[in-house]
Amino acid sequence: MQVDSTTAYTSSYGNTADGSTRVPSKSLDQNDFLKLLVTQMTSQDPMNPESNTDMAAQMAQFTSLQQTSAMSSSLNTLQAASLIGRNVTIQVDSKNSTSGTVDSVQIDSGTPKIVVGGVSYDLSKVTSITPQTTPASTAN
Repeated sequence: MQVDSTTAYTSSYGNTADGSTRVPSKSLDQNDFLKLLVTQMTSQDPMNPESNTDMAAQMAQFTSLQQTSAMSSSLNTLQAASLIGRNVTIQVDSKNSTSGTVDSVQIDSGTPKIVVGGVSYDLSKVTSITPQTTPASTAN
């Protein structure tokens, strides 16, 4: 079976079933890797199959991708948690920013978001971080 790369590209990045246009991302994720692997396996010549070493290498790459993704998610959660109680400046949009103390962290679809003044923001919106100021203690 031969795969028409133009069709695959159009269906992946062209118009979707609901008529909206999907914009390609800059990096491949686990789903992209699995789609490529399945397409490769279904498109290979049965008389000249993929070698076992090539398959093992691809599975090792997939495992590495999974572990890297999990580690990145954990690091983002730790980074968000470390901001609790700190003052941050957040770029809300291209013209507006806001500042406040991080009250808590929420996980939204596996992505940590910081909560400032009751509103949740992506970590990518944080432009500066400062420690919360504490009043000077007086010795008696």
